[in-house]
Amino acid sequence: MASYGFHTEAADEYLAATRYYVDHASPLVAAAFVAEIEAAVQTVLASPKSWPVVDEPQIRRYLLSRFPYSLYYRWEPERDRVSIYAVMHFSKLPGYWRDRLS
Repeated sequence: MASYGFHTEAADEYLAATRYYVDHASPLVAAAFVAEIEAAVQTVLASPKSWPVVDEPQIRRYLLSRFPYSLYYRWEPERDRVSIYAVMHFSKLPGYWRDRLS
């Protein structure tokens, strides 16, 4: 199976969202969020080209089902790797993460 990694700012978003759910909902909700993110990553790794390209260069989006977040990622077949550039809340402005591609 392919490897994966979070851009530093995407990892920060993931942590901030988890903390938000701990502080404003409950540790159980936070655990469910983490479980859904981790399941999403495994699903993407199993079939990285299944989700549509939504931006260039070859950026794809995976929508979570229970939480208002998306993973923005790129499949890099030459490296057998998925790079995750954003853990984006639906309320954020689209494309705010594009500068992470450089």
